[in-house]
Amino acid sequence: MVGARIYIEGGGDAKDLHARCRQAFASLLRKMGFEGRMPRLVACGGRSQTYKDFCTAMSDRRDEAWVAMWVDSEEPMQDNEAAWEHLSSVDRWVRPTGAADDDVLLMVTCMETWIVADRQSLSKRYGADLHESALPPLDGLESRSRQEVQDALERATTGHQHAYRKGRRAFALLAEINPDTVQAHCTSLARCRRILDGRL
Repeated sequence: MVGARIYIEGGGDAKDLHARCRQAFASLLRKMGFEGRMPRLVACGGRSQTYKDFCTAMSDRRDEAWVAMWVDSEEPMQDNEAAWEHLSSVDRWVRPTGAADDDVLLMVTCMETWIVADRQSLSKRYGADLHESALPPLDGLESRSRQEVQDALERATTGHQHAYRKGRRAFALLAEINPDTVQAHCTSLARCRRILDGRL
């Protein structure tokens, strides 16, 4: 869709990290088959700022433009389709006028869940330094807390000079994942793909 914009949680306050965030999500979208119909990606930094930027964009948008927000769910979800109900419960966010559940793309429970779902990409990056046994099982991955997933990813890569850390290394890992592999374990990515395919 012409003028489509997605406001993304990530990148903190640094311009360099904002660029890396945009690049990582652009890489993911291309692998998902959206080359040639890419939206404008806006890295917003913190979670609250992402919501504020999305609300402003919703109030200013033209009727033909699709505006979306791409954030972590922060907590496991009972119903991946009920985006605003979940965000109201977790963040106390109010749904902007005109916003639909499909205007929110969710990583359940966090970006690292998708990274952990692709063991092959992690093995390629970390080789013998990857302690795969430290990672959570693939079954029920989206039911695990973000802290559990993030801590496990740190432990599993701790022996490598480029061990996982929030920020640029996390975005580098996101850029490398295979969405087909991740989608087999994460229904939240399948939902994102379905929505994007209908909107872009």
